Amino acid sequence: MRTLISGATGMVGSALVESLHTKGHSIRCLQRNKKPGAESIWLTENLFDSNSGSNEPFDTVIHLAGENIADGRWTAAKKRRIKNSRVEGTKELVDYLSGLPHKPKTFICASAIGYYGNRGDQVVSEKSPAGDGFLASVCKEWEAEASKAAFFGARVVLLRFGMVLSPNGGALAKMLPPFKAGFGGTIGNGKQYMSWISIRDLIEVIDFSINNESLSGPVNAVTPKAVTNKDFTTQLAEVLDKPARFPVPPFGLKLLFGEMAGEMLLSSTRVRPERLMASGYNYRDTNLKETLNWCIHGEQS
Repeated sequence: MRTLISGATGMVGSALVESLHTKGHSIRCLQRNKKPGAESIWLTENLFDSNSGSNEPFDTVIHLAGENIADGRWTAAKKRRIKNSRVEGTKELVDYLSGLPHKPKTFICASAIGYYGNRGDQVVSEKSPAGDGFLASVCKEWEAEASKAAFFGARVVLLRFGMVLSPNGGALAKMLPPFKAGFGGTIGNGKQYMSWISIRDLIEVIDFSINNESLSGPVNAVTPKAVTNKDFTTQLAEVLDKPARFPVPPFGLKLLFGEMAGEMLLSSTRVRPERLMASGYNYRDTNLKETLNWCIHGEQS
């Protein structure tokens, strides 16, 4: 297939590009316009170039790009960047695609389980309504813009990512230093649920979404069994053979990270991937401890 990918240099994007190349995809990477004061978010003028033979239409567009939400306090400026990169960025991309003479058949847009907000012990699925808070609001608007690709006939898949476990960065890389130093511990009371997926499952879920034409709308990209922060902490400590005796109090997190702490680190989201399970996707990584072993020590599971 001829595939256009945004966010191709990120942790998920780079793994996806490598995987799709091996499966025979012809890939173009959509780049951001980094010129100061630029009106356009994307550099689209070089995507079609008759001189380079790159003027063939795209079959699939995979939209992964967005401002990092987990790299510090959410100042007013940071929140604007988070929202604009997702909502305005998606709107501009869909508008561009709608003007092409040959529209893509499939539009896959990354979203997040932040859509559901803090739900405590409640199990949520793709049928559950949006939650409250900044992230839920952004996800709702983000998905609304992506869904407009259906107006020009594209099959739209909204992949709501959980925490992605990878050997090459992401949330796990930020957790490892204190745990390796023996200062790891639960976050808050440790009862909040964490919904996760391995990077290799996520890449296969994206490929599955490309090829499964019956799949559309919101799809939870998580493993079938969420774990509490306490369970996650215990298993990570065991994999590292380190103690986990230093819980991080909520007030300390809120002091350091403000609003972000409440919506990400202390929030509980217990997500079921009902659409993937009903569609017959076969997970590779469902055992958390084995997945952590693979990420940290390279041990195969």
